[in-house]
Amino acid sequence: MSERKVLNKYYPPDFDPSKIPKLKLPKDRQYVVRLMAPFNMRCKTCGEYIYKGKKFNARKETVQNEAYLGLPIFRFYIKCTRCLAEITFKTDPENTDYSMEHGATRNFQAEKLLEEEEKRVQKEREDEELNNPMKVLENRTKDSKLEMEVLENLQELKDLNQRQAHVDFEAMLRQHRLSEEERQKREQEEDERETAALVEEARKRRLLEDSDSEEDAAPPAPPRPAPRPNPTAILEEAPKAKRKAESWERSVGTLGNRPPLSGLVVVKKTDPGRSTRQGQASPTPGPRKSGKAADPAPWTPGTSSLSQLGAYSDSEDSSGSS
Repeated sequence: MSERKVLNKYYPPDFDPSKIPKLKLPKDRQYVVRLMAPFNMRCKTCGEYIYKGKKFNARKETVQNEAYLGLPIFRFYIKCTRCLAEITFKTDPENTDYSMEHGATRNFQAEKLLEEEEKRVQKEREDEELNNPMKVLENRTKDSKLEMEVLENLQELKDLNQRQAHVDFEAMLRQHRLSEEERQKREQEEDERETAALVEEARKRRLLEDSDSEEDAAPPAPPRPAPRPNPTAILEEAPKAKRKAESWERSVGTLGNRPPLSGLVVVKKTDPGRSTRQGQASPTPGPRKSGKAADPAPWTPGTSSLSQLGAYSDSEDSSGSS
C-alpha cells in the first residue's frame, strides 16, 4: 500500500523501454473532460439560455487539418441542459477566445463585434492606401485635423481645471459646515418646541383626569338624621307659658297699652276632667261698666291663659266703641 504513494518506481537493471509495445490510437479520438461554458449562449433548438461558467461533462477532440502557428485547435461537445441537443464550439488561439460552431448562438458579444469591425475598417484603409497615394494624403489630413481637435479639447479641460484650482475649498467646507450646524440647531429647536407642547398637553390631560377622578371618588354627603321628638318637651312648655303671661301682664299694667297679639300662642297643659270632677266652670270676664272699660280679671293658677286673653280683648273693644 505504501508503494502507491512514492514518486519513483523501481525499474530492474534489465529493463528495456523499447520492448514495450506502443498503442495505436486514432488521431481523432475523444476524451471526456470537465469544463465550464466559455461564454453566454442560447440553444437554437429550445431557446434555453446557458450562462457563462456553467459546468459540463464535455467530449474533447483535436480538429484535423486546422492549426494556428503550430498550435492545435480543439473542439468540445456539450449537451443542452433542457433538450439535450448537442452544442459544439472550438478554441480560437488567434483571438485568444472561443468560437461558436454549431447548436447555439453566442450572446453579449458586442465588444467582440466592435473589435472585428475596427479590424475590418483598418484593413480596408490599408488596402486603399496601397493603390492610391492621394488617399494616403487625405487620410493623413483627417488624422492631423482630428489630432488638433483632441488637443484643443485637452487644453479646454486644462483651463477649466486651472479656474477650479482658484476656488477656496476650505471656505466652501467651512460654509457647508456652518450651514449644517444651523440646520441641526434649527431642527433641535423645533424638536424642543414639539416636546414642550407634548408635555404641556400631557399635563393638561392629567389635570383633567385627576379632577374627574376626584369628583367621582368624593363620597356623597350622608343624610342628616331626623330629629327625634322629646317625650318630656310638653312638660316644660307650661312653666314657659306661665312666665310669658306674667311678663305680658306686668307690661300692660305699667305701660297702659296693649302689645300686639299677632303671632302669640300660649299653650297650657290642663286636665280635661278636673272641672267636671269639681263641678266648676271656666271663669268668664267680669261685667262691663258703662262709659268705662272693665279691668280684666286677674289670672289664677286654675284658669286658662286663653280665656284671660279673650276677656282683655273684649274690654278693649267696648272702650274703643264708647
